[in-house]
This record gives sequence, structure tokens and C-alpha cells, in this order.
Amino acid sequence: MGAVIPLSDATRRPRHFPLVTISIIAINGFVFIRELIGGEEFVTRWAAVPAEITAGHHWITLLMSMFMHGSWSHIVGNMLFLWAFGPAIEDAMDPWRYSVFYVVGGLVSMLAQVVASPDSVVPCLGASGAIAAVMGAFLVIYPRDEIRSLWFFLFSVRVTFIPAGLLIGVWFLIQLFNVGAVADVQTGGVAYLAHVGGFLFGVAVARPFVGRQRIAEQT
Repeated sequence: MGAVIPLSDATRRPRHFPLVTISIIAINGFVFIRELIGGEEFVTRWAAVPAEITAGHHWITLLMSMFMHGSWSHIVGNMLFLWAFGPAIEDAMDPWRYSVFYVVGGLVSMLAQVVASPDSVVPCLGASGAIAAVMGAFLVIYPRDEIRSLWFFLFSVRVTFIPAGLLIGVWFLIQLFNVGAVADVQTGGVAYLAHVGGFLFGVAVARPFVGRQRIAEQT
């Protein structure tokens, strides 16, 4: 079996220091430490539960859950993806617009999961939906950029360069496939509908957030 982990945009370097992206990573790290200290009680209190949201309770968890993760592999994987795509999008927008874009993308992705499973009592948490929005924006703005990635195949590991359009496109198709596979199953696991919702949000609003003139300057 094989796997690909994106590391960075090999085609361009951001013109500005990615302060917001680094801050988001730091916040996720801080909240994860609080999870480790607080244990199940902390997760139960702050993770988003669709049935509670649809009942009109604990709306703040839609925001808090965006910065929570279920395991070390969960947070490390998410932060690697954010670091691979976030700095370029932060640079293409500006720090303020990027901050708003990231938070709104995360909220939209969480709401997509709630709408899809309104009666579910399975907690939803993770930055994946917001990061999916960043990836959607990257696909719109920089589809031809080469992404430096780690390619794991059987017992070998090597660095390779993959066009963003191909890497992100295949990733999105996997999310769609898994949505179909788990649509009728009410269990825990990966919130693929949140990924799809966040990604479509990113594709839809990337140009308004950046502006046509700025996109032309960036490409």
C-alpha cells in the first residue's frame, strides 16, 4: 500500500512570513495539550455533537472543535497538510482575510457534517474541514504548482513532486468515495462530509477572498 504526505509548495515561496498559519498550528497544539491534560471530560465538553447542535445547544463547540484532535497522528497529519498549503494561501489573500476564510471554512465544514447526520451523538472534532477549505482555495489559485511530498510505497520512502491539481484532485475523489461508503453508517471515524463541505467552500469563495487582480499577480 502507498501513501502521500504533502510537505510544501516547491514552486513558490510566500512573500510574507506566514504568521497566521503558524499561529493556527500553535493554537491547535495548545488545545491538544489541554485535551491530553483534561482527558475525556475536556473532549466531551468541547467537541461538536450533531444532535446537540440541531437541538440548539452548545453552538460554541462548532468553533472549539475545529482546534481539537483525536490522536497524535490526527494532529500531526492535519498540521502537515496545513503547512503544505496554508502559507501560499495566506500570502495570496492577506492575514485578515485568510483568518476569516479559515474560520468560516471550518464552521461550514462542521455544519455540513451536522446537516448530514443531525441525530448523531458521535462527537466531531478536527481541523480537517478548515484545511480542506484551504486546499480548495489552493486548487483554484495554484493548480499547476508542484507540491514537495513524501511518497510511502511498501517499505520505501522518497521525496517526490506532484502537481497540486493532481494531488488535491485525487484527495477530493477519495473523500467523495468514502462519503458514499459511510453514508448509512452511524459510527465514529473520519468526517468525510466535513472534508467535502470545507473543500467546496474553499473552491467557491477563493476568488472573492483573493480578488481577480491579485490572483493574476500570483499566477
